[in-house]
Amino acid sequence: MANQHLKIGIILGSTRQGRVSPQVGDWIKKLADGRGDAEYEVVDISAYQLPFFGEGTGQEPGLAAWQAKVESLDGFVFIVQEYNHSITGALKNALDSARDPWNNKAAGIVSYGSTGGARAAEHLRGILGELLVADVRAHPTLSLFTDFENFSVFKPAGLHQTNVHAMLDQVIAWSGALKTLR
Repeated sequence: MANQHLKIGIILGSTRQGRVSPQVGDWIKKLADGRGDAEYEVVDISAYQLPFFGEGTGQEPGLAAWQAKVESLDGFVFIVQEYNHSITGALKNALDSARDPWNNKAAGIVSYGSTGGARAAEHLRGILGELLVADVRAHPTLSLFTDFENFSVFKPAGLHQTNVHAMLDQVIAWSGALKTLR
């Protein structure tokens, strides 16, 4: 019951034209909403029009809105695509643009790419550690070759549902525990 007040953001990690992360995010949200254990929402970093970290005035409306959004969430599921063996520049910028609001929260990672996005996920784990975000162990990995038709239409294999639920179990448990620290 206590977890029903948890707010979990499903962060879309790409802003690229033609991206497939919204399809993956919507699928995760549908699975998550069926659980009834927390409030889930898709959070699209492209909607915030973030300036590059360290540039601008620091007073941009999107920046303040982004920091407020991150602050309002108790945990995260990052939808991470692998570009050049790492995360996107847009996701790194979004992470850097809200340093303290990430602290003492939990995160799961759903990654995709030619190798399931594993290298990007490993890079993200290092960044999350620096931001005091506890990343969970369960990690659904999606292949561009088998889970996407023509690399653009998301059609996940059924086995991924089990991994997503295991990840969400861990995100909810850790988010609830870490909420006591904030």
